Amino acid sequence: MTDAEWAIVGPLLPGPNRLGRPRRVDLRRVWDAIQYLAAAGCAWALLPKDFPPVSTVRYYFYSWRNDGHLTVINRELVAAARQAQDRDARPSAGVIDSQSVKTSENTWPCSAAIWVRRARRSG
Repeated sequence: MTDAEWAIVGPLLPGPNRLGRPRRVDLRRVWDAIQYLAAAGCAWALLPKDFPPVSTVRYYFYSWRNDGHLTVINRELVAAARQAQDRDARPSAGVIDSQSVKTSENTWPCSAAIWVRRARRSG
């Protein structure tokens, strides 16, 4: 992670807790480990040894996910990426394509053929 990227992400992470032991882990290394896992798509156990312990990274990931910090970070990174492309930081519209075809209702040609055969037999 570059210093410019950390300048965006770092302030969005929670500060030290007033209670309990002081934090000994570098949150930038934890964030780098989370980014590594996301990019590599590997299991927690395959996290290289040069990152903080897996249990520490997992604790911060789930904590940040559950309290909404990852959502806020994602929103800010998307805004920064849009501004870097000379676009408005917040998108004004979205497009969702949910076109689908129900196969059970599109069987009328088969049904019509059955009715034609029945009509010929009875006629």
